[in-house]
Amino acid sequence: MIKQNLKELQEKSIYVIREAKIKFPKIAALWSMGKDSTAMLALARKAFLGKVPFPVIHIDNGIDFPETYKFREDLAKKWNLDLIVAKSKIKPEMSGFACCGANKTVELKQVMKEYGFDALIVSIRRDEHGIRAKERYFSPRNEAFKWNYKDQPAELWDDYSSKLDEKGHVRIHPLLDFNEIDIWNFTKKEKVPVNPLYFARDGYRYRSLGCTHCTKPLKSNVKNIDGIIKELEKTTIEERSGREQDKEKAYVMEKLRALGYM
Repeated sequence: MIKQNLKELQEKSIYVIREAKIKFPKIAALWSMGKDSTAMLALARKAFLGKVPFPVIHIDNGIDFPETYKFREDLAKKWNLDLIVAKSKIKPEMSGFACCGANKTVELKQVMKEYGFDALIVSIRRDEHGIRAKERYFSPRNEAFKWNYKDQPAELWDDYSSKLDEKGHVRIHPLLDFNEIDIWNFTKKEKVPVNPLYFARDGYRYRSLGCTHCTKPLKSNVKNIDGIIKELEKTTIEERSGREQDKEKAYVMEKLRALGYM
């Protein structure tokens, strides 16, 4: 059953995406091929008559799942996405996971500089992680990508402050008020394509997707969206329990976020 506030969530997200497109002439979106970022692109298509009117960036460390790469190529072609694939290096970094974290941020910085993007749409949700709960719909970053989570601008429904230093950029978060079940209800209602890794195979499925080095499947026999929703309504397991990086101490994720981690 679709939650009564799903329509309101969609309208708010579409409003944020449209405002961002108007405010920032050089804007792009991050796409991981996961459920959230794909739902965000679907919302952008609803906002702009079936088209995604800005480039879509995939920061690729070269070790994503084969299913993820196929999903990327198929949907980019189907939706006619302006896809930018940026290769990140795998090397030791502060979080202890060489595949993700700060390494992807380094590559993102290079892409932002190369293309001159002044804003970036990111599909995080407040309910995913404690540090993400501190985000705003429009969140300024400075030239070094640093995010001052202790001093963020006031944000009203029709007046988003986006003041930042001249060489910085703004992060746009249109999905902040969605929760996990909201995303799946929206995906079902709008028939949004889904990465097949979310559905069970041999008694396991992925609930939150990263790369092959830091993501583990969870036990499940769910093979469709209705089953996922029913499973989530009963589970006591955290959404990102299969993501190794989130098992680090909270201050690590906070440091990564402050330095520009997605």
